[in-house]
Amino acid sequence: MLRRVFKAFQYRDFRLMWIGACTSSIGTWMQIVAQGWLVYRLSHSAFLLALDQFLGGLPIFLFSLIGGVVADRVERRKILLGSQYLQMATAALLTVLVATGVVHVWHILCLSFVSGLAQAFGGPAYQALIPTLVEKDDMPNAIALNSIQFNVAVMVGPALAGQTLAHFGEKWCFGINAVSFLAPIISLSLITARFLPLKTKQTMFDSLKQGLVFARQQNSMEALIILAFCMTGLSMPMRTYIPVFVKDIFHRGPETYGNLLALMGMGSIFGSLAIATAGNMRRKGRVALFALALLGASITGFALSQSLPLSESFLVIVGASMMAVFATVNSLVQLITTNEMRGRVMSVYNFAFRGGMPMGNLLSGWLVPVFTAPVVLCFNGLLLVLVAVYFFFIQRRLAAL
Repeated sequence: MLRRVFKAFQYRDFRLMWIGACTSSIGTWMQIVAQGWLVYRLSHSAFLLALDQFLGGLPIFLFSLIGGVVADRVERRKILLGSQYLQMATAALLTVLVATGVVHVWHILCLSFVSGLAQAFGGPAYQALIPTLVEKDDMPNAIALNSIQFNVAVMVGPALAGQTLAHFGEKWCFGINAVSFLAPIISLSLITARFLPLKTKQTMFDSLKQGLVFARQQNSMEALIILAFCMTGLSMPMRTYIPVFVKDIFHRGPETYGNLLALMGMGSIFGSLAIATAGNMRRKGRVALFALALLGASITGFALSQSLPLSESFLVIVGASMMAVFATVNSLVQLITTNEMRGRVMSVYNFAFRGGMPMGNLLSGWLVPVFTAPVVLCFNGLLLVLVAVYFFFIQRRLAAL
């Protein structure tokens, strides 16, 4: 069973990329925890907390389609290296600002935007590169294992951040994140796989149009993209407002905040392992919709809970169901796509998946001060259940995959 679960690890380049990405993701999650805590500590504003998330995701929403075109025209490894260097620079600058005591919320918001800009080009390149490191039959397993590395980071990073915040302060979290970008930079320099783009006389606009037409022509691609947007737009605000629950409902500190995110990451690992074990399974669409309904129900449960142990249990389920949806939908998109179009198609998917985050956070930032965080998150969870019911019983193209 272990051989089946970790089958993609037999590929050297995939192992290198996994280790590098996991190390960097741990540092990134340490910064996410510390940054959310710092923004709320400086401002005591739920709106600014959401605005920080919005500005970090806005460049991805605006530029990921262009990033996908670039990923099909330029050697993807070079794009990823540039993205890592830029994100390292923003983390290092934030470290200096906090360490010298001159940091303001607007500094954090601007650096979030710059980091998001780097991810807008690095994200499509990374998603397009990973499947090329393994054989096609092992692609679903590689995607699931890639989800595991992300969620190992979600579990380990917040737990480390909680302890680091409590004992050393935010600057150490930001500094560790800056250093962690060395891992993917080294991995990218060691892998042997290369994507050699075909020479083309098409303009950037024509290439983008070709990618959009290709995506629309594929069976159920539109449904997958809508599902990705709804999942992130309605589920990610819950993660944004965990500091509000920790401070205002449970009356705890940064260690509890880090532990809650770590539990959510632990659940995500369970979900990713389940998908990795299943491999290239049948009925992926139904699995995704069932997991989406479970995600919505568990978010609603977390929003209504007044008990910390019960909330912790709901967060484990949230993490598991969220990753089951993500890994399954990502596999369906990757299996439909050809390698020559992969960057553009994945940028369309990334546009929806990552674009839902700033839109959902911005909307919730307006609604939470009026209706409170528990009410807004409860409503979001119920909407996710309704989306799953709609695609399962009414618009059945996705359920048939």
